[in-house]
Amino acid sequence: MDPLTLFKSIYSVCLLIFSLVTIFALMALRQTGLSSDTHPAFAYILFIVAISWLTMVEGGQASLVGLVPVNKELYKDSHAKAYKSTAWTNEGDNLDRYLLGRQFMVVLVVFCVNISAAPIGGAEIWGFPEWVKNIFFQYGLAMILITCMIGQLNSQVNASHCMLDYIDNYFAVFTLWVAMGIEFSGLLHASYVIQLLVGVLAGQPIQSKEPPKTGLTLAFFWFRCLLSLTILGFCIAVTMVALFAGKTTMWEGVPPGVAVVIFFILMCVVGMLEGMQIAFFAVAKITEAERGSSFFAMKTCELLYSGDGHNLPGFMVGRQLCVVSCMLFVARVTSVDMKGDANLFGVSDGLQGLFNTGLLGAVFLTIVGSISWQLVASAFPIAFLSNPITYILLRWCLFLEATGICQGAWVLAAIHKKIAGFQRDEVYIGTAEERAKQDMGDDEQSLNSSSLAKTTGLAK
Repeated sequence: MDPLTLFKSIYSVCLLIFSLVTIFALMALRQTGLSSDTHPAFAYILFIVAISWLTMVEGGQASLVGLVPVNKELYKDSHAKAYKSTAWTNEGDNLDRYLLGRQFMVVLVVFCVNISAAPIGGAEIWGFPEWVKNIFFQYGLAMILITCMIGQLNSQVNASHCMLDYIDNYFAVFTLWVAMGIEFSGLLHASYVIQLLVGVLAGQPIQSKEPPKTGLTLAFFWFRCLLSLTILGFCIAVTMVALFAGKTTMWEGVPPGVAVVIFFILMCVVGMLEGMQIAFFAVAKITEAERGSSFFAMKTCELLYSGDGHNLPGFMVGRQLCVVSCMLFVARVTSVDMKGDANLFGVSDGLQGLFNTGLLGAVFLTIVGSISWQLVASAFPIAFLSNPITYILLRWCLFLEATGICQGAWVLAAIHKKIAGFQRDEVYIGTAEERAKQDMGDDEQSLNSSSLAKTTGLAK
């Protein structure tokens, strides 16, 4: 480890330790959301369970998407539990269903993390200076560092190269089942409608890997789509009306029109970053010749996968920081604050309380600014690589990672990898080039056909 990396690792770990100690102290002093209303023990339990589950949700996505083109029979005996998961996600359009449910799981789990640990008071412990309290507690840097480094980045770093070992456990299998259950509920089925429209407008109707839906199956699908669109429309209405009326937690002095424009720009940035991670993991296990021939596709892959592939997990670190930064603004836009006026739309106090949490805005962002982009990327991964904006955002994310503020995620990942005994996938199944040379049954075509119930399947 060179001196600069060592320095970044030390200061990042110190910031993480400081954040953990102070947040845990705030929970003990009943200065977080859940601990102020119940016993602090409940806050500790919810926080630990939520942050632990978040690691599996994030690492599981990297693994399941990355293993799509690999012949699962190669690891059926060595990684039986990983085989249980990929046998499900590699069947038909189940990968897209998993991605749909998994994304809302992230929203729910992070919501629980914030309820249990986000400070609500002035954080007067140990007499911190005002600037420390503002940066770490009021503006949320402590929660960002904890959530990013412990709950997301360290798992993504390991899962980007140790996909098989990471999901070879029943916790991963259970997480997959929960994600599939959320998708089945239909809450987020509006994402399917958006993806179908994108495919039609792009002149590339998406082909389903499953037989066309007919009869009750088709009717049930469209019923859930209509229900989800209704919920999405209500979420958009609440968010936009509150924003244009100046009834959100948006900073004073920012005109509503400007806030809306910035909101949609940042939502597109978040969407691009969400789609990029899917595309990058989707092509990680295929040969260079199959990763596209356009200028930006080759530049992007050269930057990502050259050498030992360090830039792929590096991108995940910078991406997470970029997404979280965008989310800070989005959270202020979507959290309703009536500022003493009558409830929005004249609803009851209970329903207004739901509006005030920002959860409706989260559903809005999850469908329009996250899941839809991921599902499009899962259908067109090579097209995402060929987009110049992808290359620009990749460079930006690598710059953010280079600042080292989340370098502690690498330290946590190294510790976790050592304790768990993770090994790179190449140890078990070889490289993509080796598997192609030995004709070991990889299926790169699954990258182009893995999507959700697509136009062809629904039209018949």
